[in-house]
Amino acid sequence: MAKSKRKQSTAASETPLTTTPILPPAIPAPPVRRASQRKQFTAASEKALSTTPILPPGVPAPLARRSSQRKQITAATEKPLGTTPILPLGFPASRVRKASQQKATQPEPLPNVSTNPNDNKKIVDGPQAVRASPDGSSSPGIEVSQRTPSLVNGAAGDSESSLSDLSDFESPKKGPAPATRAKAATKPKTDKKPAAKAKKEPGEETTSFDQEADDEEAPEAEEEVQAALTRPPPVNSDYLPLPWKGRLGYACLCTYLRFSNPPVFSSRTCRIASILENRHPLKDPNAPQHATKNRPDKEQPADVARGQAYVESIGLANAKDIVKMIKWNDKYGIKFMRLSSEMFPFASHDVYGYNLAPFASEVLAEVGKEAARLGHRLTTHPGQFTQLGSPRKEVIKASLRDLEYHAEMLSLLKLPPQQDRDAVMILHMGGVFGDKAATLDRFRENYKGLPQGVKDRLVLENDDVCYTVHDLLPICKELNIPLVLDYHHHNILFDSDKIREGTKDIMNLYDEIKETWTRKGIRQKMHYSEPTPAAITGRQRRKHSPRVATLPPCPPDMDLMIEAKDKEQAVFELMRIFKLPGYDKFNDILPHVRRDDNKPQPMPKKKATPKKKKKKAVKKEEDELEAAEEEIQEAFEAEQAVIPEEEVGMGGPDGRVYWPPGMEDWLRPVKRVVKKKDPSEVGEAKEKMTPAKKRKAAADAAEAATNGANEEPVETPAKKAKPTPKRTASTKKKTAKSVPTPSITEDEASDALPDLSEEEKPAPSKQKAKPARQSVRAKKVDYAEVEGE
Repeated sequence: MAKSKRKQSTAASETPLTTTPILPPAIPAPPVRRASQRKQFTAASEKALSTTPILPPGVPAPLARRSSQRKQITAATEKPLGTTPILPLGFPASRVRKASQQKATQPEPLPNVSTNPNDNKKIVDGPQAVRASPDGSSSPGIEVSQRTPSLVNGAAGDSESSLSDLSDFESPKKGPAPATRAKAATKPKTDKKPAAKAKKEPGEETTSFDQEADDEEAPEAEEEVQAALTRPPPVNSDYLPLPWKGRLGYACLCTYLRFSNPPVFSSRTCRIASILENRHPLKDPNAPQHATKNRPDKEQPADVARGQAYVESIGLANAKDIVKMIKWNDKYGIKFMRLSSEMFPFASHDVYGYNLAPFASEVLAEVGKEAARLGHRLTTHPGQFTQLGSPRKEVIKASLRDLEYHAEMLSLLKLPPQQDRDAVMILHMGGVFGDKAATLDRFRENYKGLPQGVKDRLVLENDDVCYTVHDLLPICKELNIPLVLDYHHHNILFDSDKIREGTKDIMNLYDEIKETWTRKGIRQKMHYSEPTPAAITGRQRRKHSPRVATLPPCPPDMDLMIEAKDKEQAVFELMRIFKLPGYDKFNDILPHVRRDDNKPQPMPKKKATPKKKKKKAVKKEEDELEAAEEEIQEAFEAEQAVIPEEEVGMGGPDGRVYWPPGMEDWLRPVKRVVKKKDPSEVGEAKEKMTPAKKRKAAADAAEAATNGANEEPVETPAKKAKPTPKRTASTKKKTAKSVPTPSITEDEASDALPDLSEEEKPAPSKQKAKPARQSVRAKKVDYAEVEGE
């Protein structure tokens, strides 16, 4: 027995030397365990030593976890090494999104819709329609830097947008990450976290359809507000360019023509899904297309040419309306207009793009012919996604396609030589991408590779985010590019060490700016707009006011583009304020009344057909009724004077095309208001005319008619009766009811009734008693009891 115990103790002492791991001094020795426990502990410790990663100095050791948890942690730490993009210097890491977040921010595919604006109100210029070009605001709920190429009619949407990456240079404080900007805009303002720029919603009304899209007001950081309140006041010039000899213009859309019938505008657009859908033939090829009744039949084979013809038809409809807009402008003294970049949807797309010639050559030549006849200047403004300084090659390729599309559109106008040179394309430099000097170098290199037709029309404009006049003027002189001075952008972003805010100091650079135009033989143009009255910070001041209150101190023969939300109405406002040429050609519109279109009026209601009589009489009356209806129809058509096509939407003989500030609703028909009845009146009416009361009234009337027979009354002795409770008075007076008694003989009457004295006899009633009526409810009389008395 002793030998066996000694052998066990010896084996137990030798086993830990081979299986138990050597632990550091800081880790206590494990407690004594059985052999099975020691094997499990040894396997677990060896596995931990092989799987636990070696941590660098200073990194705390992770907490003890199970093997499944360690696998998850190891996979999570190894996965970002292959999936996380390598960010450039200066790019905030907070903007990196997960794949799920990136998918969530992309626009959901919208349902297929008809592109006819008369059938679908979403096919308009505004946030409701997906942008076919960068000529307007971004899609609702989508960051500008996340725009996809399929939503852009030229440059592909890139992450180096001037409105996203470069906003960090405006102030030292940075906004939240793009993934949380939409939520941050709705949260209340705090002192620590500045709120981000708010985005437009789908149901929001606006008329800002050009490239200079306005941002909605957003809560600002307290530091930014305080900095804006302490900035020096602007120094403005008191010079007014009067008498005015130049041309005033507006961008892309005429608000009056947009709400005419039919609508006249040049920025109808569609979606790629609509192009793909219209590759299929209609369900009824002999009937016109309808949004619901006659849609493309997807079960039939698709044809690419059919879808191409569909999108080209939209562009032709846009181009044809330009002729009407030019005539309208000339009638009211406007000689300058910017063409919409959306005129031909997806023309510069990398997949669905197309050339404008030859299908649009004829209609564009007609536009140019009318502009030449009336001395009208036409320009374009590619959007913020067209950036020749971007470090991404795909953005450069998309920008080149967009510029070639605009150049082709202007060339097909076939304008006279001087007007053709004046038809320029205004472009912003774009983003800084962390290094402004490097971006300008990339622009120089990419500009050299542009076609000559694009170089002849390209001009640069200072912006309100990145590039000032002093940034662009040297490169414009170097590359022989004209510079457009935008007063509104200059007052927001300028070199404070060289110039002050306002219009006075910038006048010192007028000669240098003008020289960039005269060297190429192009007539100079400038842009002018004003911030909203409530704007304080730089971000808020970017939003354009609906109208402007004054003229900038520009030369009196300048071509001045008014970039305001009310479009042509802002030009009319300046004409009225300063009595500029053309101020007496227009008058105020009548609220909700349009007398310059052929809007279909409702036909008068037909007379009701008379009741059938004899056959001859009915036939004769039907003939007379048809003749009367024909006369009414002829009179109605004569009264509805048809306005010639060329006069539709032109304001009529009185020129009623001006609507006062804030009265844009006057352009639309008055809204139908359904008057609701007062609930108290409805309750009273119901209380008076309930069905139960109607039945009761009918029964009372029948009872009164039954009791109306003239019969001799039966005199009965007066009898004391118990007082009955009074009933509530009814609206109709009821006849008094008497208790009927059976008739008796004279002998019975003499025996039953006691002798009454003269005084006790009841006085005869003046009114004749009505005959008694038998009733089931009549009270029974006990004659035996009467005789006993």
